Amino acid sequence: MRAEHIKIGTSPPISFEVGSGECLAIDGPSGSGKTRLLRALADLDPFSGRVFFDGAEQSEMPGPAWRGAVRFVAAEPVWWTDTAREALPPDEACRSRAVRVAAAIGLPAAALDQPLQQLSTGERHRLSLARALADNPKVLLLDEPTSGLDPAAVALVEELIRYRLLSGNTVVLASHDAAFSKRLANARIALGKKPLTAHAP
Repeated sequence: MRAEHIKIGTSPPISFEVGSGECLAIDGPSGSGKTRLLRALADLDPFSGRVFFDGAEQSEMPGPAWRGAVRFVAAEPVWWTDTAREALPPDEACRSRAVRVAAAIGLPAAALDQPLQQLSTGERHRLSLARALADNPKVLLLDEPTSGLDPAAVALVEELIRYRLLSGNTVVLASHDAAFSKRLANARIALGKKPLTAHAP
């Protein structure tokens, strides 16, 4: 993924490039625009600048096609269904993958069928990862991926992200857990500081 002169709010323009199997960490205090940047990369919010992935520019692709390859996982995921399974694609391969992802981050398959309102914040957050990975997107945009998780669950999510990187996924993440992002990131951007270009940690 390559971003050129992305303008988010009042921050200076941002440019970066992150390849397959690489992780870019977005740093900055609350309100600096980390979530807005991730949503812009996912074609969910308007912005100025250009974003490219796999030889295509975001503006040249239909929104659903882009978001099928470039997946945003929110810090506070929204559910429009009663259970996580109802939110999964109908394809059996996707559903099987979601079950495997859930197991990898410490959730039994039964969690996919439990009423979401009865689950903890951390359980719903992990299920949002399983939902996001069900159809195997190429780019993961993770907003506070360890929010609401205990240390054991954080370790499992970290291992999942490492596995996705080894499988060739591109990951861009924003996290207040500096140690977590430092362990995963190949490069970092600090919003609100100049110059806003990716650099090695």
